[in-house]
Amino acid sequence: MRWRWRKKGWPMRSSTDAPRASLAELQAQFSRAAFETRLPAPPGLVPARRFSVYRNNLYASLIDALHARYPAIERLVGEGFFKAAASLFIAAHPPKSPVLIEYGEAFPAFLESFEPARGLPYLADVARLEWLRHAAYHAADRAPITAAKLAAVPSEQADRLTFAFHPSAGLVASPYPIVSIWETNAYDEEVRSIGPELPGEAALVIRPELEVNVLRLDAAGYAFAAALAAGETLAGAAVKATAHGGFDLGPALAKLIAAGAFCGFAAHPIPIGDPRHV
Repeated sequence: MRWRWRKKGWPMRSSTDAPRASLAELQAQFSRAAFETRLPAPPGLVPARRFSVYRNNLYASLIDALHARYPAIERLVGEGFFKAAASLFIAAHPPKSPVLIEYGEAFPAFLESFEPARGLPYLADVARLEWLRHAAYHAADRAPITAAKLAAVPSEQADRLTFAFHPSAGLVASPYPIVSIWETNAYDEEVRSIGPELPGEAALVIRPELEVNVLRLDAAGYAFAAALAAGETLAGAAVKATAHGGFDLGPALAKLIAAGAFCGFAAHPIPIGDPRHV
């Protein structure tokens, strides 16, 4: 850096000196270049060849992370297609957190608008199911409630119950048979053909203990569970489920309890004005 001197002898920066970039600016420049492969290596920070190796390793590690989240998707589309799609996703959605297990949640939405995947309209919903499995695996542990504990609630308060879902619980519904598609691509040595004649499917994804489970739900069962998850009372959720036909409250509630879907419940008092209120 060049200095010129004032009359009193104090140094002063020359007007031709360029201001130094701040640390935040350097970090932003490095990050942009790391994920935007069309950009050159940041000048003066690292040698271009070394930076290229770093960028390749970065992409490889994130592609591996997406593969771990979405193995059925990779089997559906093939390794080459998956890597190409994952690379484009990484460029458009770089990590926002240093916690790698949080990365990839936006991949289903990306696939939904990914033009090369237009011929596979079920792909995004299968990916949503896989993400729920990943999230359930890493969710907090809580003891699910038992039917015996619920039986202690007075019968006159039963329809006013609301439920707290287990931290691992997630719901997904699709007009496509996504549970069947996921199952055969996840477990079968030879993938079964899932025809377009199959109806749409919904599921509750849950990990009440060590294993992540995928529980199929029919349309009424999904509407019931989704209403409870949104905070509806037992009576209100049953009304919404009944609109789909073939709904039976007792078996539907028992199915969710047996799956470990709830970790708590609240028995709300009967409101004033209700004929049952004393």
